[in-house]
Amino acid sequence: MAEILPESDALPRAVALLDAGAVVAMPTETVYGLAADATNGEAVARIYETKGRPRFNPLIAHVCDMAMAERFAEFNALARRLAEAFWPGPLTMVLPQKPQSGVSPLVTAGLDTIALRWPRGFCARAIAELGRPVAAPSANSSGRVSTTTAEAVDADLGSRIELIVDAGATPVGVESTIVKVDGNGLTLLRPGGVAAEDIEAAAGVRLTRGAKSIEAPGMLASHYAPNANLRLNAGEVAAGEALLAFGPRRISGAEKAVAMRNLSETGDLREAAANLFSHLLELDRSGAGTIAAEPVPESGLGEAINDRLARAAAPRDS
Repeated sequence: MAEILPESDALPRAVALLDAGAVVAMPTETVYGLAADATNGEAVARIYETKGRPRFNPLIAHVCDMAMAERFAEFNALARRLAEAFWPGPLTMVLPQKPQSGVSPLVTAGLDTIALRWPRGFCARAIAELGRPVAAPSANSSGRVSTTTAEAVDADLGSRIELIVDAGATPVGVESTIVKVDGNGLTLLRPGGVAAEDIEAAAGVRLTRGAKSIEAPGMLASHYAPNANLRLNAGEVAAGEALLAFGPRRISGAEKAVAMRNLSETGDLREAAANLFSHLLELDRSGAGTIAAEPVPESGLGEAINDRLARAAAPRDS
């Protein structure tokens, strides 16, 4: 079983494991990440093995400052503007990769671009001590609910890793927003912890939505899935269902739910994002075959929440 250390005591142990090519579960401001040295192909392969992740789904390389970011990617004026506005923070940029960058091809899934993020907190400190970027997808089995506490990581992956760094619940609660910077254009590849409207305001550029191929994490149609089926935009609760609620008013039949968790009783989207994955996990453990989800507005962080819910509800491979 994994050793669990508070972040105040964990840095030397975490860095030693990363340097040796091991994977370490550690907190970021978004969700807990399963981190490994991004320049070590065997270490990155351990991430895939631990998660059971498809090889064609790229990973994000996390850095500790702009100097490190510029070692691996080309930044134009637009990318620098976004970095100044949102780094460190929950924004990932997909940028042209520099030749011979040293990042393992397993991180980029063979693409000529690289997804980069500069996180806050323990993860950034560990990267600075290591002196190399880390790949760090969410610390959960592939396709399952992302983890926002050390306890959730331990329940899912504790038997497969050596160390979990515990910093309590993550403050953002959904993964980073991913945008591709292509010249003077921006494409939203995955909504997340930075609202699209804020990115457009900082960039002075309208976002194009969607991509023709998988260019970043979280773009598989079925993702973030609980074991139970998930029914979106429910207008009523059927017998035997659990309820993922939002806001102060309940849909018809809520009293019949076998279990209920409210993303935010006041309708606060930031609170809802922070609670999303933990509440899905709790409802999944209720034993209900189906989770009915009340509607969530599309504005602001609601776009990211609805994206995760839609992927969790999508048909999945058997």
